[in-house]
Amino acid sequence: MANHRSAEKRDRQSIKRRERNRSRVSRLRTQIKKLRAAVEAGEQDKAREMLPGTLGLIDRTAQKGAIHANAAARRKSRLTKLVQGAQG
Repeated sequence: MANHRSAEKRDRQSIKRRERNRSRVSRLRTQIKKLRAAVEAGEQDKAREMLPGTLGLIDRTAQKGAIHANAAARRKSRLTKLVQGAQG
């Protein structure tokens, strides 16, 4: 437990940040699952429409610091490859 006022504030801030990041990552995972489900169901048009929004969400999540920039790039690459592979 924090004993100083500054440490107590830091604790409060970290709790807020953790909740914010958890929310962002959860939203990202849900969107990725929806995109993968569309690909697996053979809905190429829907997957193509969802891809730009999903990639943008990945970028925003990385920009906010909830996921690492390299992890974002890796996810974007794999999802793009998945959707392109489903098309052709």
